[in-house]
Amino acid sequence: MADSHGDTIEPSGIKQPYHLVDPSPWPIVGAASAGLLAFGAIELMHFQTWIFLAAGLAAVLLTMFLWWRDVLKESRTPGLHTPVVRIGLRYGMILFIASEVMFFVAFFWAFFHFAIFPTHLADGVYDKAIWPPPGTLTFDPWHLPLLNTLILLLSGCTVTWAHHSLIHGDRKGLVLGLAVTVGLGLAFSAIQAYEYSIAPFKFTGGVYPSTFFLATGFHGFHVIVGTIFLTVCLFRAMKGHFTPERHFGFEAAAWYWHFVDVVWLFLFVAIYIWGAGEIAPH
Repeated sequence: MADSHGDTIEPSGIKQPYHLVDPSPWPIVGAASAGLLAFGAIELMHFQTWIFLAAGLAAVLLTMFLWWRDVLKESRTPGLHTPVVRIGLRYGMILFIASEVMFFVAFFWAFFHFAIFPTHLADGVYDKAIWPPPGTLTFDPWHLPLLNTLILLLSGCTVTWAHHSLIHGDRKGLVLGLAVTVGLGLAFSAIQAYEYSIAPFKFTGGVYPSTFFLATGFHGFHVIVGTIFLTVCLFRAMKGHFTPERHFGFEAAAWYWHFVDVVWLFLFVAIYIWGAGEIAPH
């Protein structure tokens, strides 16, 4: 090879360890879909119009599926996910989980703001500054909440079992551990949905219901996302995509699931136990 002056340029022989992703339409399509979803939510709240919300949700789900498909294809293309790239992916997942921690800090902050300093709630609203506000019935923490806590803790054990099996080349244990974890995640979501259906308060019932539903509801959403994440890993495990040396997709899902577990423990202790008031009948 020669440059513009006619001098010969020898190649360095060093291969580039970094991977620059191919041009993809999904970031801009995803942003537009999310915008349509937000617009649809506003339309629903103001005019009870569902069409834009449904269209936005469908577009977001389709984008997620197609984008995830491309990422899985990329992960199985030889030479793309080099050791340096895998380190970058791990750092990215750690930073993502850190941002999720701060997301939940806001909800805990709101709850503790009213729970620890409820004096302003007494000004013209309640006779005494207490938390939960007088007349608020709360869940018995040792009933459905305790059951869901045990389910999530058990799911953390089963996903660790699946990881251990993968490291030691036990594909059957990997698949079985993931299947049980997905089943436990579905059970958690079903029980929480039932809990919401029998809740003794509504979202618009005041400060306590608002903080309760925001914190536990967004955690429930994360459980659903984590369950989908693990379900994808389950199908990939059955197809033999993971090896003891290369399985970052599964590791990321396991990290996310453990994060969901830890957040629930804080929610259970702070909101269900410490924040309990007059217990509603079962």
